[in-house]
Amino acid sequence: MDPVELELRKYDGRPHRRVTGRLLGTDEFGTWIGTPRGSVVRYSYGWRRVELTREDSVRLLPRDGWWMAMFLAEPSRTDVYCDVATPARRTAPGRFTVIDLDIDLIRFRADRRVVIDDEDEFESHRHRFGYPDDVVTRATSAAAELHEALARDLEPFAGHYRDWLARLTATRRRRWFR
Repeated sequence: MDPVELELRKYDGRPHRRVTGRLLGTDEFGTWIGTPRGSVVRYSYGWRRVELTREDSVRLLPRDGWWMAMFLAEPSRTDVYCDVATPARRTAPGRFTVIDLDIDLIRFRADRRVVIDDEDEFESHRHRFGYPDDVVTRATSAAAELHEALARDLEPFAGHYRDWLARLTATRRRRWFR
């Protein structure tokens, strides 16, 4: 499993967050990155400069979608966390970059409730950074499509991701992440 960096930037190009993981593979839904518990997340703002992930998770970079998803293992209260973002680009060997467009969707494990978060931040940044109309349209469409897919339990949000979480667990057992 090759190491990989997932870099999130804001629309003005400044760094936002960088996650270190392992490339698990690709399938019809996109590229899957494993981030086992204890993976490093670097923030480029505020007081949280570096954190370690609390649960195993797998991240999906869809082939052409304006989003990315993180599927979290138990005991996380969150089942799925999606960032509305530009399509992922491979910007260097072992590095993918997306532009985070602020809108997040969260599905909670216990009641399967889906919440759209940070629409106010999207609206603020839309004006501050001058998001073009096509970016606004694609971002809001992606949020609506994600909400429907998460609420209706459509793949890859229904259960497909569990296979990738199982692969991550298996690789940890083989000590590929040490």
